Amino acid sequence: MPIIYVHDKSFEPYISGETIRERIRTLAQDLSKDYLGKKPLFIAILNGSFIFAADLFKELSIAAEICFIKLASYKGTKSSGQVITAIGLDTEVFGRHVVIIEDIVDTGRTLNEFLPQLHHQQPASLKIAALLQKPEASIYPISVDYLGFSVPNKFLLGYGLDYNGLGRNIPEIYKLVE
Repeated sequence: MPIIYVHDKSFEPYISGETIRERIRTLAQDLSKDYLGKKPLFIAILNGSFIFAADLFKELSIAAEICFIKLASYKGTKSSGQVITAIGLDTEVFGRHVVIIEDIVDTGRTLNEFLPQLHHQQPASLKIAALLQKPEASIYPISVDYLGFSVPNKFLLGYGLDYNGLGRNIPEIYKLVE
């Protein structure tokens, strides 16, 4: 995996596509075991989680549903500090076992704003599956129940993560060269 250039920044390889796929298979096995017979509802947070959500969902061996919600707090390489809801949740969660799918949990702001809205709708259970978490960046205490990788507080690109709209289609994860 060579260094790549997106817009005005360079990125170096960080997590290979095969390593990501292996970890997703393990997460899907854990979720399939934990939710056997429960027909969970997965809520994928767009835009970043769409690749992770699709790959995770394909690996599940249980009956499950998926829907999408668009929440955003990033502009460029920094969090804007505000969570914007662009597309709302249109699926009933009352009494359902719900798993939120997130690409990356860094400050925790997005989920900190969204979780109370979900709890208010009284799901039977509520868990979080995230491909990545940046513990060093955490401002809000978000507990990830199904975690792919714990990563340092660096700007990452690829596998659904973008830099100003580009790079989501890269099948590996790269980190910003500083």
